[in-house]
Amino acid sequence: MVQRRILRAISLIPSIFLPPMTTTTLKPSLSFWQIWNMSFGFLGIQYGFGLQQANMSPIFRYLGADESSLPILWLAGPITGLVIQPIIGAMSDKTWTRYGRRRPYFLVGALVGSIAVLLMPYSPVLWVAVSLFWILDAAMNTAMEPYRALVGDQLNDSQRTVGFAVQSFMIAGGQILSGLMPLFLGLVGISAVASGHGVPDIVKYSFVIGVGAMLITVLWTFFTTEEYPPQNMVEFRKMQSEKGGFWNAFKEIADAVREMPDAIRKLWWVKLATWYGMPLMWQYLGLSIARHCFNAPTPDSPGFEAASQWGGVALTVMNITTVVMSILIPMVVRKIGTKQTYAAFLTAGGVGFLAMLFTPNINLVLACMTLVGVAWSAIITMPFIIATAAVPAERIGVYMGLLNAFICIPQIINMITVGSFYDSLLGGDPRNALALLGVCLLIGAFACVFLKVEDHIQPSLPGHEGS
Repeated sequence: MVQRRILRAISLIPSIFLPPMTTTTLKPSLSFWQIWNMSFGFLGIQYGFGLQQANMSPIFRYLGADESSLPILWLAGPITGLVIQPIIGAMSDKTWTRYGRRRPYFLVGALVGSIAVLLMPYSPVLWVAVSLFWILDAAMNTAMEPYRALVGDQLNDSQRTVGFAVQSFMIAGGQILSGLMPLFLGLVGISAVASGHGVPDIVKYSFVIGVGAMLITVLWTFFTTEEYPPQNMVEFRKMQSEKGGFWNAFKEIADAVREMPDAIRKLWWVKLATWYGMPLMWQYLGLSIARHCFNAPTPDSPGFEAASQWGGVALTVMNITTVVMSILIPMVVRKIGTKQTYAAFLTAGGVGFLAMLFTPNINLVLACMTLVGVAWSAIITMPFIIATAAVPAERIGVYMGLLNAFICIPQIINMITVGSFYDSLLGGDPRNALALLGVCLLIGAFACVFLKVEDHIQPSLPGHEGS
């Protein structure tokens, strides 16, 4: 009896995600596994992002960088995202090949990114690691943007919330794997001890495994997902010859900025506050845990490597929470609305970071990271739900790229400014940097009040009528 109930519950998972198709949508509703396949490559890409988020600050520190210089060294991510994602989005909007519209871009990005991931932990000196970091982030942004646009291309209005929720699941899943990998490798005897200024073997093996994860998952999406071709290929080819290509992408970006819907303009203020703060988590979480929970403030301190690995564990706790919330987000949005969900989840994350000020207990810090995971699920889901509902279908790519610019610009401001007040205003303490992040999330939650979002009533889910 118990086994039958468990199997029945598992069989209902797709129905939890997928509302029935309505007669008002032109695109057919896809099955749960079709949505899974088209997003599966995101798992590997996010494994790569998770590796850099958990390991780049320690790698930079191993190679001689000091804490106050870390924000500048992290500039690669937002600058490459700011430049590359809008260009890739505009170009892919006006691309059609035998392999589709978006798939060629994320395949090339994954191939180049896998090479950078493979080489990164073997960097002999700081400048090599920084250079590879730039290449890695450029490739990752080339691969990531088309996945966002693919949801808008392939799914009808009633399924887009589900599509982005599945992508949130993939983001969190990839980062969980990257966060846990050092622990798994440690259990099988891989050394966590650095030799001189080198990077420990445990980090090197994690990155090598990351190459396989990226290539396998991206190729899975590439070969299992068919994109819808343009409805009028003759007209599309004419438009492609007149407006396609690299240089025309800049004009398309300028036009998209000028004609940007008001709903997206108001998102800027939420993302400005949120993403000014978010880099502080990746830059300082592991260092804060090492200093305050394990009394290991510098790379020369006994146990620094083992202590800093708890930063990956903390991010794993966050991402496990995000996996759970990615399942619940569609239901929460139906209950309380899009912007209310966004605001409530950001508030939870702000409270989580501020609460870390009051405890050196690693278990309580991990508990706080569950609240951060609630916020993270909204950060990587809600803006894209809002944007795809507000922009024309034929310009989804360029607007997904511009939405990423809303992420990148605040990060650039962060990385230019934080170093100037880290030792003074923040007292040279990584835990105070996390408190600043908490304040930023609370400001972002307040800015959600001013969002312009038109929530549509979703049809009841099977077995949930009247709920």
